Amino acid sequence: MTAPVFVVEHFDAGAGGRYVLDGPEGRHAVSVKRLRAGEDVVLTDGAGRWADCVVLDTEGKDRLVVKMDSYSEEPPESPRVTVVQALPKGDRGELAVETMTETGVDAVVPWAASRCITQWKGERGLKALAKWRATAREAGKQSRRVRFPEVLEAASTKQVAALLADADFAAVLHEEGSEPLATAELPASGHIVLVVGPEGGVSPDELAAFAAAGAKPYRLGRSVLRTSTAGTAATALLLGRTGRWS
Repeated sequence: MTAPVFVVEHFDAGAGGRYVLDGPEGRHAVSVKRLRAGEDVVLTDGAGRWADCVVLDTEGKDRLVVKMDSYSEEPPESPRVTVVQALPKGDRGELAVETMTETGVDAVVPWAASRCITQWKGERGLKALAKWRATAREAGKQSRRVRFPEVLEAASTKQVAALLADADFAAVLHEEGSEPLATAELPASGHIVLVVGPEGGVSPDELAAFAAAGAKPYRLGRSVLRTSTAGTAATALLLGRTGRWS
């Protein structure tokens, strides 16, 4: 089994590479994971920098002492995959972020589609965005990633169209798409952007705006997936086809 991952803000080790993991991460390592001397851990900033470490000792209930000799940096993946995720009902948004993170998505853009029942406004929107970001962080740790996906600010349809226009490949997942995503011509590098609509579907006006930005509708398969699972399925398909899973 691979070593557990913990998030740090810096990699400044003391004499002999001694590093103390404290705070909430240290408490989780000591009191929940119950790590002991000799076990391996990985420290990361979630932005690609990471270090392999060995546990030396524990101090109290929330301080893990490890030996860290040096750190490395994982380059960004290519092609980059961004999923524009329409806002689902309830906690299905966090489910979508969690499974897409585990699969390997690079960025998630919350989208307030016209047919979304849920709308992020004011304090409620800020709390929901914070939940999505916390979910991405925790899922990144659980899946042993050292570069966590970005969860950007909620976007309007106009902002999504601008994002699609700048992509190297842009697609709207739609059950009425004439072409399957499995056979679409994909770039070997650059930026891929997928749009996942709400449970009520992408409206004709939104489809027209996205088409004008260069995003065609594509279908995944014969079955119609829920908005909270379509992004994960599409991401897995793309990672396999682009060689990122090879």
